[in-house]
Amino acid sequence: MQAGNTLSVTWKARTDDNLGFFAIAETERERAAVHMADGEALAGLSALAELLAAALPEGEAKPALYDAAETLLDSLDNNDVWPALFVRWELGLLTMLGYGIDLSRCAVSGANDGLTHVSPKSGRAVRGSEAGDYLDRLLPLPGFLTDPRQPATPVDIHNGFRLTGHFLGERLFADLNKPVPEARYLMIDRLERSGRLSAPDSTAQKG
Repeated sequence: MQAGNTLSVTWKARTDDNLGFFAIAETERERAAVHMADGEALAGLSALAELLAAALPEGEAKPALYDAAETLLDSLDNNDVWPALFVRWELGLLTMLGYGIDLSRCAVSGANDGLTHVSPKSGRAVRGSEAGDYLDRLLPLPGFLTDPRQPATPVDIHNGFRLTGHFLGERLFADLNKPVPEARYLMIDRLERSGRLSAPDSTAQKG
């Protein structure tokens, strides 16, 4: 029954509206114990579990989010892959809960290429060349989020978590009157110390 494990459960209630209970819970996939010796993976598992516990509305099925979370959890044994996947998962979490970021085209010109930044107010992508004097107010958009062929560097991972962290904190959790779970910051700290995430100026920052 540890966080991150996949369970097979049987839910029983007199009607759909009544308070029910889980009659049987069997572990199908153990993850917490597997990653116990890997501090980075364990931090990622904890962050994912706490984000879901804090953000999801009770009683609403989110099958696409469930599938995405399982894919991410199953990737935690590959430290070269999962940090970038976690950023993508957070983008999906925002979208599935109604706080999506529009990375389809430039908010200024309407072009769908050369996107480099995101407006922290509108959540829409922008070409840096179109931003003018507002460039320093925008959030960097790492290339791997718009082009899956691009590799995700440690700076890209930093910028990705900074981007998703802004909208998690300023929109999703602000509306819930909750802080962003501390486990997310602990995960980012772990990734910084391992060199898998680094700020452009080499100064550790949290998204």
